[in-house]
Amino acid sequence: MNNDKGLFKTLLEILMISTRLGFTSFGGPVAHLGYFHEEYIRRRRWMDEKAYADLVALCQFLPGPASSQVGIGIGVIRGGILGGFVSFLGFTLPSVAALIIFAIILQGMDVSDLGWIRGLKIVAVAVVAHAILGMAQKLTPDLSRKAIALLALVITLLWQTTYTQVGVILLSAIIGFIIFRNHKDEAASSIKLAISKSFATVCLVLFFSLLILLPLLREATSIQWIAMFDSFYRSGALVFGGGHVVLPLLEQEFVPSGWLSEEAFLAGYGATQAVPGPLFTFAAYLGAVMNGWTGGLLATAAIFLPAFLLILGTLPFWDGLRRNPKIKGALMGVNAGVVGILISAFYDPIWTSSILAPIDFAFAAVLFSMLVFWKLPPWIVVVTGAAGGALMTLL
Repeated sequence: MNNDKGLFKTLLEILMISTRLGFTSFGGPVAHLGYFHEEYIRRRRWMDEKAYADLVALCQFLPGPASSQVGIGIGVIRGGILGGFVSFLGFTLPSVAALIIFAIILQGMDVSDLGWIRGLKIVAVAVVAHAILGMAQKLTPDLSRKAIALLALVITLLWQTTYTQVGVILLSAIIGFIIFRNHKDEAASSIKLAISKSFATVCLVLFFSLLILLPLLREATSIQWIAMFDSFYRSGALVFGGGHVVLPLLEQEFVPSGWLSEEAFLAGYGATQAVPGPLFTFAAYLGAVMNGWTGGLLATAAIFLPAFLLILGTLPFWDGLRRNPKIKGALMGVNAGVVGILISAFYDPIWTSSILAPIDFAFAAVLFSMLVFWKLPPWIVVVTGAAGGALMTLL
C-alpha cells in the first residue's frame, strides 16, 4: 500500500513539473534541453550531470524528437514506464490543446507579428546560453574535449544537412575512443530502471514492425485513418534533427495529396512557433485541420509513438553500455561533440532569429542575469520575456 502511495506521489510530482514545463518551454528542442537541465538536474537533482549528458547523447543518436525523448527518459528513470508516459503528457498536452484550438481560430493569422513571441524567442537565448555554459563546464574540462566540441561546432554550422548531427556524433565517438580509451575517471552512476531487457526488445521489434506493416495495411485497406497514422508514424520514425526537419516532410506528405492547403499548412507552421513544447505537436494542428479534434489526437499519438518505442527499447541497454570502461572514452567524445552541436544550434536558429537589434541583446542580458545571477525560477523569466517583448513592440 505504501509503495502504491509512493508511486502515486512520484507520478503526481512528475505530472505537475512536466506540465509547468509544457506551458513555459518556448524556443525549440535545444531550449527544451536547457529547461530540463535547469529544472530536473540543477534544482531537483533527479539525475547527476553525467547521466543527463549520456541521456541527451543517446537521444541525439535516435530518430525523432530528441527533447521529448529526453523528457520521456527522465520520467522513466524517475517513475518507470508510467513516469515516462506522465512526463510526456505533461510536457506535450498544453501545446497539443493550443494547436487544435489554433486549427479552428487562427488559420490565416500572421502570428509572427505578435510582440510576446519576440520576447519568448529572446527568453530562449538566455535559457540555452545558461544550459550550454553549465554543460560545457562539466563535459569539456580539458583541451582535447574542447577541440572535439569546436570541431562539432564548425562542421554543424558549415555543413547543414539532415544527417550531419548523426555523423558528427559518430566522429566524436571515434575520436573520443582513440584519445580517452585509457582515461581513468570516476565510475558513472548506475541508473535504476523498472524496464526489463525483454520488454525493451519487444518495443524495438514493434517499432520496426509498424514501420514495415503500416504502409502495407494502408495500401490494402485505403482507410483514411490508417493512411494518416502511417504518414505521421513514418515522419516521427525516420527524422533526424528534431522538429524543424519534420515540418517539410509533413508538408510533402499532406499538401501535394490535397489533404490540406498550402495556406493552412503555413498558418499552422506559424502557430507552432508561437506555442511552448515540442515542435512535433504541429501534427496535432494538421490532424485537427483534416479530421477535427479526434484527428489531432490521432496524429499526435502516431508521430510520438516511435519516440516512445525507441527510448523504452534502448534505455535498458544504454545504461549498461555507458558504464562499460571500453565505451566510456567514446562517450566522453560524444558528450563533447553534443556541446558543439548545442552551440551551433544556439547560433542558428536561436540567436539569428531572436537577436535582431541592440535592444534584443540588452533584454537577453537582463533575462540571462535573472536566471543565472538572481536564480529566479524559469517560469518568471518566461513571463518577463513575454511581457517585455510585447512592450518592446509598442515602443
